[in-house]
Amino acid sequence: MEQINFDVQIRKNTGSARSRQVRRSNLIPGIVYGGNSKPTVIQADRKAYDRIYRQHAGESLIYHLNLVDEGKKISDFPAIIKDVQLHPVTDEVIHIDFNRISLDKEIEIKVKVLTKGEAVGVKRDGGTLEHLMWELDVICLPTNIPHHLEADVTNLGVHDAIHVKDLVLPAGVRTKHDPESVVITIAGSMREEVAAAPVEGEAAAAGTEPEVLKEKKKEEGADAAGAAKKPEAAKKDDAKK
Repeated sequence: MEQINFDVQIRKNTGSARSRQVRRSNLIPGIVYGGNSKPTVIQADRKAYDRIYRQHAGESLIYHLNLVDEGKKISDFPAIIKDVQLHPVTDEVIHIDFNRISLDKEIEIKVKVLTKGEAVGVKRDGGTLEHLMWELDVICLPTNIPHHLEADVTNLGVHDAIHVKDLVLPAGVRTKHDPESVVITIAGSMREEVAAAPVEGEAAAAGTEPEVLKEKKKEEGADAAGAAKKPEAAKKDDAKK
């Protein structure tokens, strides 16, 4: 796993107003968690971060943070990004949370799952590829963090799936996810779903009747029974006369 050198400065003034001033100075406010010390409030150069992001988009990275205070380097340590907050309209990075780590202790981190190839169930049969798990939580040493995990979908037909257990994890990497969890599947086409739906004629042939017809038949049976009783009552009346 590549380590990226990244300079960050200690930020002594905190608060929302101060954070806005930092952003107007083309800096990104942030904070570093972890280690044996209290969280450290920092700021980082926006251009430097944007350059790293463009070069390594989608990869899990270890940042080797150089902590600077008033122009002097006071410490350096490895860290990973814990969270990135984006502006709701411009998608500009407005805050970064780092998590200090140790290179000889395992950590749990999310790694992207990318697809490879074009599924036969999509290309030939008109199905739809459904990517259900875009990231996988893995546990490993920081130096063993994979850039991404790859799922080959080429041979997937309609209703086939790739499960967590089917993903090939690098040596020294494991996950706590359920092995049977579905990562990617191929759903059937709309034509297939319509063809599978029963029509009214098939339902009637199977011996099912709508409830309205059943009630109507009951009423007709009751009317017929009433009609049969009327002649008997007429005979009794004639006998009395």
